[in-house]
Amino acid sequence: LARTELNYRRFFTINDLIAVRVEDPAVFEATHATVLALLDEGVVHGLRVDHPDGLTDPGAYLARLRERSGGRWTVVEKILADGEPLPPSWPVAGTTGYDALRHVDAVLTDPEGARTLVEQYRAFADPEPEEGGEWHATARRAARQVAGHDLAAEVETLVRIATRVCASGLGLRDHAPWALRTAVRELLVRVPVYRPYPEQSPAETAAVLTERAAEEARAAFDVPEEAHAVDVVRGLAAGTLTGLSDTAGADAFRARFAQVASALHAKAVEDRAFYRYVPLLSACEVGGDPGSPALAPEAFHAFCARLQREWPETGTVLSTHDTKRSADARARIGVLAEFPRLWGEFLTGAVRRAGKDAAAAVGLPFTWAAWQTACALLPEDGTPPSESAGSSADRLSGALLKHAREAGLHTTWTEQDPAYEEAVERYVREGVTGTAADQFPALAERLGPYVRARVLAAALLHLTMPGVPDVYQGTEHDLRTLMDPDNRRPVPSPAGALRTLGSGGRPTGLDEEKLALTATALRLRRERPGLFGAASGYHPVTARGPAAAHCLAFGRGPGTNPPLLTAVTRLPGALHQAGGWRGTTLPLPPGRYTDLLAGADPRPTAAYEGEADLAALFAHRPVALLLREEE
Repeated sequence: LARTELNYRRFFTINDLIAVRVEDPAVFEATHATVLALLDEGVVHGLRVDHPDGLTDPGAYLARLRERSGGRWTVVEKILADGEPLPPSWPVAGTTGYDALRHVDAVLTDPEGARTLVEQYRAFADPEPEEGGEWHATARRAARQVAGHDLAAEVETLVRIATRVCASGLGLRDHAPWALRTAVRELLVRVPVYRPYPEQSPAETAAVLTERAAEEARAAFDVPEEAHAVDVVRGLAAGTLTGLSDTAGADAFRARFAQVASALHAKAVEDRAFYRYVPLLSACEVGGDPGSPALAPEAFHAFCARLQREWPETGTVLSTHDTKRSADARARIGVLAEFPRLWGEFLTGAVRRAGKDAAAAVGLPFTWAAWQTACALLPEDGTPPSESAGSSADRLSGALLKHAREAGLHTTWTEQDPAYEEAVERYVREGVTGTAADQFPALAERLGPYVRARVLAAALLHLTMPGVPDVYQGTEHDLRTLMDPDNRRPVPSPAGALRTLGSGGRPTGLDEEKLALTATALRLRRERPGLFGAASGYHPVTARGPAAAHCLAFGRGPGTNPPLLTAVTRLPGALHQAGGWRGTTLPLPPGRYTDLLAGADPRPTAAYEGEADLAALFAHRPVALLLREEE
């Protein structure tokens, strides 16, 4: 009966992950004794707090944690909507880094190509707007379903509290439970961020529960007088409803509404809509915005400048235990936005080889997602998924079955359709990794140089932008993993390859190239901490010439004359199609700069002064890490 009769807090929809009341000081001490002891013993140096939005009062919890931990470096897993700030009163260093993930991925995504992929997807799959055809409609429909099904018990708890509060005041007794239930649901599905917070002012909360959202919620009522229930629920959620007798109930409603809003957003958007709206799967990532998958360089620079100014020691990340796909898997999908025509030709041929009837059995939106998912696992040499290491057929089957259940259009975790799930398994094994697997080598060969550029660019941006980079296990290499549990498999140690590179060996292949880049950047952070952190700065650098938009560069270090420059190739496929660099240059601050990533080259290391010709700078690799020579 948990779906409808649950009477305790839980983690999203997992009944046996029962929430504990850490707002109670005794509970806090009991549940945090071990981690605080590890901090005191020096075993642990910092803390990462996952899903603080599920707490009654995240700000109060974090304040207590800071006090008890002695102010240790702490970051919070907070998903921020576009333009939403991290609450400035929270005593933390910043987020775990999903906001950085979104900005790095988006600035490396071709906006025109992404729009073309949406058009191709709609023409190929013809999904209904609310079932994958249009992003916002899909997210709203998913939210309604989750509120009415998966989180029905949580919604009913809100209705019961609101009913008691209304019954305690003569002026509110005319609001029936069904009307309050409708108002709660209609407002919940319109919260544009994860949740409001207790420390927010009424004006700040009103920015979350907007009048426009209230107007749309009122439209769900046929009788205008009954629509006043929306104003009651909105006032309770914002803490602005006055003249109440049951103030304790009102406080409880406000806290619970915020908690349910965060769970609803996570389950409806990340765990459902992301699996229904699939034109470009690389944008369907934790913290991402599939409706706006691309970002201009100016917006990326503005984001980084704000991090350096407000949250210089925040976490940054590209892959975690929770990402749907690792950064390098997303790179192989994201680069398709630069080659939408090639993707269309590949998909047409692959579907024909695998059989159109088989595609129809699993649905065309799923078919599209299945082939993009398979592209995510392509190794550099283009080995078909059925033959590559780690039994990719098994990995794809598991990931795509999970994809189908999360989408919830044909089968779900709790109401499974065995016939449909068998069709999914058959399509993956007989089509994607079977008769049509020979389509992959040619695609991998065409995309290989551009995948390399995107993988290395994302890694270097991550390791040198403002913040503290979190390097997830195995991502020192070119790591291609899918959603949990695929991303939690054992990974090889980089120790052997690092010894080879350290003894003068030259990187061979993308795997070692990425390892060498990661090692170089992390050693620099260790040896020259002043180039990073709170005392550093962030300085956008703009290239000059016909291909200037394809170079993303910035300087790091204190002062106005940055001693370190990061430069990466942006949208390499579009750059190639436009004719290359064609004399484009990168202006340099005063001094002589050398590329730290050129250390393994057999040629003499070049020095750059005044400006760098980008064709020469990127002649051997699509990224550069330029350090000013010490005088």
